[in-house]
Amino acid sequence: MRKKEAHWNHKMKLVLRELEEKMQGESAQNQADDVWPRPDQVEAWTAERRRQRTGGQYCGSAAQPGCQSKEEQKRKSFLRDVLIQVSKSAAFALATVALIQGVVKVLPDSITVSSSVGGRELPIYCVETDKKQVALSFDAAWGNEDTGRILEILKKHNVKVTFFMTGGWVESYPDDVKAILAAGHDLGNHSENHKNMSQLSDEECQEELMKVHTKVQELTGYEMCLFRPPYGDYDNHVITNAHKCGYYPIQWSIDSLDWKDYGADDIVKRVVESDKLNNGAIILMHNGAKYTADALESVITGLQDKGYEIVPISQLIYKDKYHMKADGTQVSG
Repeated sequence: MRKKEAHWNHKMKLVLRELEEKMQGESAQNQADDVWPRPDQVEAWTAERRRQRTGGQYCGSAAQPGCQSKEEQKRKSFLRDVLIQVSKSAAFALATVALIQGVVKVLPDSITVSSSVGGRELPIYCVETDKKQVALSFDAAWGNEDTGRILEILKKHNVKVTFFMTGGWVESYPDDVKAILAAGHDLGNHSENHKNMSQLSDEECQEELMKVHTKVQELTGYEMCLFRPPYGDYDNHVITNAHKCGYYPIQWSIDSLDWKDYGADDIVKRVVESDKLNNGAIILMHNGAKYTADALESVITGLQDKGYEIVPISQLIYKDKYHMKADGTQVSG
């Protein structure tokens, strides 16, 4: 009996030992599985990389299939975005060009400033306007005996006019230049030396304008913009050079002929009874003529009696959006 028990115990020990060894072996395998990467995985990956290097498919040169696909997608997406942006930019550029072309075609009639008629460059002789307004202007090139009296008459009737002055007159009578400006009248440019401008070069024309311009600016701070050519003498290049210097060339539609000394009554008649007296007329007088001051008050009242408001030329003319008629009439639009 004891032998059987001993034999049975021995067998149980063997079974238990065998079971314990088996459990230890599985535990060791599990521990090996828990290590990452496992040695066998490292060996497999190394072998795969060697194969890819020799086949030209290693990431970093031409990428593995999976890596290549992802990079290719990024590249295609980037190219697609670039193409979309380029297309949008091209469309915007084309639309901009079309808009500019449309503006050039549509707007000239509304914003063009043109003094040219049939190839001739014209100064402003008068203005087409619905307002019952005319402008008085005085050329100041020589004498100065009556300037103070003229200013008093203008002040009495609350009338503003335009004085066109030469450089020599500005130098000789600086206090009168200041008095004219202080009274609210226009200061206009009548050239530096009162020469026939059509006989001068472009450079000489601009010099004639800018010398007196600088004198007046330094004396008063005033920026002149109205120019009357001496003797009314002009051609295309005189008008073009005046524009280049920032000036509106001004002529006249009614000449008082006060410089001919026909008398005060003659001056009044030539102005007030002129067949060219209408809205926008520009009247020429001289501050140094013999009978101008004597005739001035009757000229003013005669114009006012006919319903005309007397304004300076700067207020009468259009500064932009205008063109000229063949007779020198400035027209809006």
